[in-house]
Amino acid sequence: MRDLLGKLTALDPEARESLKVVGYFDALTARGVGLGGLLRAAAALSGTVAAATIRGTTTAYDPDGRRLAEVDDASRGSVVEFRLGEVWLDRAGAPHSSDAMITERLALAIEAFESRQGSTREVEVIVDAQRTVPERMTALVRIGIDPTDSVRVIVSDEDPGPGWTWTAPTPTPSGILHTSLEVRRKGAGGGGGGAGGALNRDQSDSGELSTSGSRSRTGIGTWVRADCAPESWEAALVAHRLLGDGPETILDATDLGGMLILARAYDPAVPHPDVAALSELDDLTAEILRTLVDSESIRSAAAKLAMHHSTLQARHETLTARLGYDPRTTIGRMRYTAAEFLRRLGD
Repeated sequence: MRDLLGKLTALDPEARESLKVVGYFDALTARGVGLGGLLRAAAALSGTVAAATIRGTTTAYDPDGRRLAEVDDASRGSVVEFRLGEVWLDRAGAPHSSDAMITERLALAIEAFESRQGSTREVEVIVDAQRTVPERMTALVRIGIDPTDSVRVIVSDEDPGPGWTWTAPTPTPSGILHTSLEVRRKGAGGGGGGAGGALNRDQSDSGELSTSGSRSRTGIGTWVRADCAPESWEAALVAHRLLGDGPETILDATDLGGMLILARAYDPAVPHPDVAALSELDDLTAEILRTLVDSESIRSAAAKLAMHHSTLQARHETLTARLGYDPRTTIGRMRYTAAEFLRRLGD
């Protein structure tokens, strides 16, 4: 494939880009991504609004992944009509070289998705905060969930397999993740997800998550009313991002307590100065800082780091000046903990 790409690129500079578009949509189709995810992908690839009218309903997303309430029909370009409706890009002026390929592959991917059976489309709607409550309630009823039931959303790197009743691959800021619903029916006691046990397995009696033999990261959202599922999905994404590349593979957002409120309020695109300061540290300095915060004294920190006490004392003073606070004081530890938490969230 690399040789083919090289030869095609030498003959036609646009060929490589076309192959990338084909490969991208083929991968999304193979992973079962729904209408919203496909349109977000097309918008990101084209750098402009991508829209589709399917069975009389128009859906559009901009390159930032936001769903739009209206689309400007005056600048419709690269329109592709197919059995279910039509797709197009909102492009003023001349089309870009890859526009036609993007809409062609988008139409094929949508048709493939619509032809599949199952609850994939409904799950994507249920966790989408940009959908209206009536839309989410309709999707819930379609897959047999009462909107007043309790649900929590689980996101994972890998396909959970056929044992999970309600699951769908979903585009996120961290890439394509698998989104699943666990349901607790009204009147069901305990925390085991009355409709389907752990992770909505119809016959599960384990009530627990297991990742033995797998490095798939799993973020677990909070319990909410089913028609408020986007809140749980957002919490699950926070938990998943915080796992990073560390040794742990499962994190329940409930365990974050009040830090979850901090995570929801934080915009990684506008990092706080405390977060920016930590991001600028090299690995060794970051380790020294972490050990200083975690240790009972500078002397014990020096022992852990195999450094001379006076050397570490000097590094501590340098870090205090650089950070703008003393990381060994109570307030300093709080600032460091919050900043490190948000830094990991933004990675």
